[in-house]
Amino acid sequence: MSELATRKCVPCSKGSKGLSAEEVEKLLREVPKWSLGKKGDRIEREFVFDEFMPAMDFVNKVARLAEDEGHHPDVHIHYNKVKLVLWTHAIGGLHQNDFVMAARVDRLAP
Repeated sequence: MSELATRKCVPCSKGSKGLSAEEVEKLLREVPKWSLGKKGDRIEREFVFDEFMPAMDFVNKVARLAEDEGHHPDVHIHYNKVKLVLWTHAIGGLHQNDFVMAARVDRLAP
C-alpha cells in the first residue's frame, strides 16, 4: 500500500504550485491503477461493480472521504461503472492532494 494513503490533504489556493511532470510520474507509480488524463492535468480511474447499488455504495464512501478531506473528485456514474477524476481546481492541474485522495480511494475499492 502506498504511503500516500496515510496522509491528509492540505489546503491549497490559487497561489499553490502544481506538480512538475517528473513529480507526477513519480507519484503515479504509487497509485498504479490510476492514469494520467489526456491533457496531463488530471488523474482518473474507472471502478466496475457487479450491479448498480454496490457502485452507489462506493460513491457514497468516496463522498464522505472527499468531504472529510476537503478535496472532491469529479464523479461519473454509468450503472455499474464509476469513473473518478482528480485534479486541483484552485491551480488548474495536479497537486499532491490528488494523489493522496487516489491512494485513499484505493483503500475503499473492492
